[in-house]
Amino acid sequence: MATMTIPERTEAADYYFTYIDKVGRGDICETLEAQMGETAAFLRGISDERSLHRYAPDKWSIRQVVGHLNDAERVFAFRAFWFARGFDSSLPSFDQDIAVTSAGSDDRAWPSLIDEFQTVRAASLSLFNKLPAEAWMRRGMASGNPFTVRALAYIVAGHVAHHVGILRERYL
Repeated sequence: MATMTIPERTEAADYYFTYIDKVGRGDICETLEAQMGETAAFLRGISDERSLHRYAPDKWSIRQVVGHLNDAERVFAFRAFWFARGFDSSLPSFDQDIAVTSAGSDDRAWPSLIDEFQTVRAASLSLFNKLPAEAWMRRGMASGNPFTVRALAYIVAGHVAHHVGILRERYL
C-alpha cells in the first residue's frame, strides 16, 4: 500500500525531501495522527508570553511559526486533494512570507492557533484516510514542481517535524 512506503526521489523535487526524510517508516496516516497530539501537547507547554518570542529580530515569532504550519498544511493538503481527484492543471506557488505577514498570528490568542493546528490536521487526516488506493500515486505540478499525493502526505508530516525541531533548538 502506498501509505506504508516512503516516497521515492521521483515523487517530489529534491528540496521537499528536507521534510520527507524527517518522517519514519510506517503508515503515514498513523504518523500524522500521532503527530497531531504530540505537537499540540508540545505547543500547549509554551506560555502565552513566550509564544511571541523571536530568536532574532528578523525571524518569525512562535505564533507566526504555528500560523505558518497551519497555512502550509492547508496548501499541501489542497494539492494532495487536487491531484488525488484527478485534476491535471498546475497549481500556483505559495509565498510563505506573504501569508505570514497577512495572517496576523501575533494578534491572535495563542490557544486559538494550537486549536487551529488540530482542526487543520483533523481535516488533512480525513482526506488522507479516505483516499482510494490508486489515488496515492497520482501526480501533479505545483510551484513548478512535480508531486505525488503520497509525497504530499509525507511533506505535511515532515514540515511540522522540521519546524518543531527549529522551535526546540532556536526558540526554547
